[in-house]
Amino acid sequence: MIVALTFVLLIVLGMPIGFAIGFAGVVGLIDMGGTQFLAIGPSKIFNGLNIFPFLAMPFFILAGEIMNDIGITSRLVKLAQVLVGRFRGGLAHTNMLASVFFAGLTGSATADAAAFGRTLVPAMVKEGYSRDYACAVTAAGSIIGPTIPPSGLMVVYGSLMGVSIAGLFAAGVLPGLVICLVCMAVIAIGGKRENLPKALRGATLGEIWQTFLSSLTALAMPVIILGGILGGIVTPTEAASIAVAYALFIGAFIYRTLTFKSFYGMLVRTARITGVIFVIIAFASILGWWMSFERIPQLIAETVLGLSDNRYVVIAIIVGLLLVVGMVMDITAILIILAPVLVPLTEQVGLEPIHAGIIFVLALNISLMTPPVGACLFVLSSVTGETLERISLKLMPFLVAEITILFAFAFWDDAALWLPRLLGFAQ
Repeated sequence: MIVALTFVLLIVLGMPIGFAIGFAGVVGLIDMGGTQFLAIGPSKIFNGLNIFPFLAMPFFILAGEIMNDIGITSRLVKLAQVLVGRFRGGLAHTNMLASVFFAGLTGSATADAAAFGRTLVPAMVKEGYSRDYACAVTAAGSIIGPTIPPSGLMVVYGSLMGVSIAGLFAAGVLPGLVICLVCMAVIAIGGKRENLPKALRGATLGEIWQTFLSSLTALAMPVIILGGILGGIVTPTEAASIAVAYALFIGAFIYRTLTFKSFYGMLVRTARITGVIFVIIAFASILGWWMSFERIPQLIAETVLGLSDNRYVVIAIIVGLLLVVGMVMDITAILIILAPVLVPLTEQVGLEPIHAGIIFVLALNISLMTPPVGACLFVLSSVTGETLERISLKLMPFLVAEITILFAFAFWDDAALWLPRLLGFAQ
């Protein structure tokens, strides 16, 4: 109890989540047996980060920074626009489809929200969309980024829980595409109600072909990453480093927009993002060890199974807990703290490890767009000047649709594991 109270108090006082987790873990060690247990703290921190697949994260983040900086975003948006811009609400559909293209480059929801918040949202407002609706569409599409691989959250989950990262990547493709299609349906259904503008004309086949050719260098990157990983040619870490090399080559020799000054800024931003994530992971390893020592995962599993041993009820409880906690806490911290607690529960009700992983990833990704602390909402609010309240109201139909998709993939094993089974990552 004292550990939980310490953690909550520090969060309320505004301490960064990583350090709050660390202090709570130290309190737990002292509560176990005095200061003598503190000696194991440094080794737990080191072991928490001494996991080779974690190297993929800074490489994927840097590759996304480079591709975003050298002008890839505008090319992908243009390609999406010539494909779906002819429909009512064409720019909203473009926003959603561009998120699918962008997902294969960055794997980051906040990067998607920031990039499109600066480019597509102003363009949509200029075309006659309300700013809060444009922000809502961008937020709804942003979670496609960390769902379709590469995904930093999948790297963390796979590394911590010993689950195939390639299998998780394969499992994320179908949900990401379904989210895109369902959100486009929501846009189409609400088109008249929101008075979305119609396109003046559709693109010709020639325009589509030319735009496709100009986007080939961008579209090749996710093919290289996913093809190498899912084909068993390279590991996720190797694929991430290849992605960085490819992005540098494109920026320096094909587009010729990469400069030393801009590259230095990318390295700084990558270091900051990676540092925040790794601090959380490092300190959470202390808290996780304390929880294991106190048998907290087993106690929670026994409590939940005492309520019901029905597979679907247990899954619903896990999903609901992740969504609720995700509303008030950083998703990386949630994953590191709750995955070791809840995964044994999923095993007891017969969930495949990859299936359990994709449930965690989908639920926590949706938390990025739920108030009051959804990271994508804050990014869009700061970039566009729109209020969180107005964005959240317009976001509701998309949020309901995406939560429905989450439960569908949580309950339907064959859908969640179709591609991993096809590629031999699951049985």
